[in-house]
Amino acid sequence: MPKKIIAQIKLHVPGAQANPAPPVGPALGQHGVNIMQFCKQFNEQTKGRDGLILPVIISVYEDKSFTFILKSPPSSVLLKRAANLAKASGTAGKETIGTVTKKQVEEIAKQKSQDLNTSDRKAALKIVEGTARSMGIGIVE
Repeated sequence: MPKKIIAQIKLHVPGAQANPAPPVGPALGQHGVNIMQFCKQFNEQTKGRDGLILPVIISVYEDKSFTFILKSPPSSVLLKRAANLAKASGTAGKETIGTVTKKQVEEIAKQKSQDLNTSDRKAALKIVEGTARSMGIGIVE
């Protein structure tokens, strides 16, 4: 008989940098999960992706055990990294603060393909391009 899930927790944690401090500690502690065990497993699985913000979905079971699923980083984080920006534009649409190439957009769309709600490559490109536009990042050939 499968274990019964009592909670699903969604967090955004920097890769290989999970620690018991907020947001991880309080979110897991209220469900009785072993926080250090999660931190060790998460950091082990995300080695090499240091500093990238990674969404993680943690399923907590009745016996206080857990499993987690790592998602790919948000498009905005990948676009900022590709354009070498610290943050997005405050006035997107009026001001372009950086540029990315079509090839970079294709790479990001390919990396995000499993987490996007489309299986069409062109639609995935449009999703990433729209995110770039809303951040004030231009797309060049």
